[in-house]
Amino acid sequence: MLGHARTRFCFALLALTVLGTSVLIYLPRPNLKDDHTRLVAALLARWRRAPIQTIPSPLPDLIPPRPPSLPRQAEAPPVVIPDFSGSPAILHTVKSGESIGGIVYRYLAQTIFMTSGELEAAVRRANPAWAGTHLRPGQELIIPGVETEPIVEHPVPFAKTAEIRAIYLTGLMAGSPRGLEIIKQWKALGGNAIVFDVKDMDGIVSMTFDDPLAPKLRRPYIRSLPKFTRFLHRLALHAIARIALFRDAYIAEHHSELAVHSRRTGQPWRENGKLVWTDPSRREVQDYNLALAKQAVASGVDEIQFDYVRFPAEGDQADAQFHLQSEQPVVTRAQVISDFLKRAYADLHPLGVLMSLDVFGVMAWQRPVDLAHTGQDITEMARHCDVLSPMVYPSHFFGMDGFARPGDAPEHFISASMERFRKVTAGSDVVLRPWLQAFAWRTRTYSPGYILTQVNIARENGGIGYLFWNARNDYSAPFVAMREMRSTAPQPRPTEKAETHPTAAETGLGLTATVPERAAAETGSR
Repeated sequence: MLGHARTRFCFALLALTVLGTSVLIYLPRPNLKDDHTRLVAALLARWRRAPIQTIPSPLPDLIPPRPPSLPRQAEAPPVVIPDFSGSPAILHTVKSGESIGGIVYRYLAQTIFMTSGELEAAVRRANPAWAGTHLRPGQELIIPGVETEPIVEHPVPFAKTAEIRAIYLTGLMAGSPRGLEIIKQWKALGGNAIVFDVKDMDGIVSMTFDDPLAPKLRRPYIRSLPKFTRFLHRLALHAIARIALFRDAYIAEHHSELAVHSRRTGQPWRENGKLVWTDPSRREVQDYNLALAKQAVASGVDEIQFDYVRFPAEGDQADAQFHLQSEQPVVTRAQVISDFLKRAYADLHPLGVLMSLDVFGVMAWQRPVDLAHTGQDITEMARHCDVLSPMVYPSHFFGMDGFARPGDAPEHFISASMERFRKVTAGSDVVLRPWLQAFAWRTRTYSPGYILTQVNIARENGGIGYLFWNARNDYSAPFVAMREMRSTAPQPRPTEKAETHPTAAETGLGLTATVPERAAAETGSR
């Protein structure tokens, strides 16, 4: 009996499903002659008169009204479609095998939209008669929001002594919808700059760059760098393009003649058996990085930041063969670095951009062994740049000055490092803008309060602004800290002029201990 009951129940359920489907099938279709249809008709008529027609219309506000906070590593935010009704459109005829994703990618760089999601949503809105995911050959689609001219963006002058408040984004993150949301949130919290990869240590270039040594990427992370810098500028953000100079795995592996070589094997030398480097003393390597920097400037970035401005510091140094050793007279590693920076500064500074350099925090001690390995002569480097950014991550002062866990002593290590950098660079007019630790590696006390402590100590010891580093781009702790800094910051009186940064305080602190030079750990830092 139970089996018969189950059978009758299943038949009844099937009948109800069929009946419901029939009702849905025969529901009357909505009237498509609404505002969307009228918009499409107007756009199409305009397109038929002229394929692309200049229609004066300001770009929409790309900052949607939303709360300033995002959940940690939140899911993708809802797509906000800018108003494209005043922008020109073009008509695309679908070819066999084309998908909406491919069409969107093809036209994205030519439109006002920043993400594929925005453009696809706009295409659907502009073509209300088309519903679903499939396209048929010969179908016509209106592509709205077309740029009438190639985007040309120029650097925005920025005083090197003004306080920079920046976070770092990988090229992949910077070119993604999530990255754009992080950027908007950082702006809303009081940030005024973004550091983003143009080239990281893997050698991957985030933008389109036509050079024989560059990786050939079908889809660069940042589809249009001028468009991206325009986006930053319209948010009043300082655009800092980071270029990892001489640690470039792609060139070392694919153009091995430009790599550091092993004396024993003749093959590319590997730092600690795994990391490959280009040879900083090869002119071809220097020229490649300088050409990349110039293209970034031509795309509107405001500052070029060189990282890995050094020779490899670890591994079997006696086995490493460099081109400089074949020159007569033999030059030092420090001379190679200094000569390159002198040439780069002479080329880049007249273009109206700042040039900044990332250096090891331990280089403030200028020990002969560290200088011999890295080539980072801070006194000399400070003569050929606007900004020095020492990486004063407390967790990286391994075993120094009797601290078993230096990561939990930011007051001590940041103040000591900044004091030494001030003394080493005295008289150079260079600005010290430190990298601060925005990751929990080797730090039990990492928190928003930890971030606030670092910022305050850096300011008190001569730092003008700060940069937050997190390799995963997780800035949940700095975001909370920024909200607190904004809520507690004293407001200037109407007759007072707000200072851009506090006066550096002399602390008299110093460290006498030395540590072995160590390359950056790959657990969240450099």
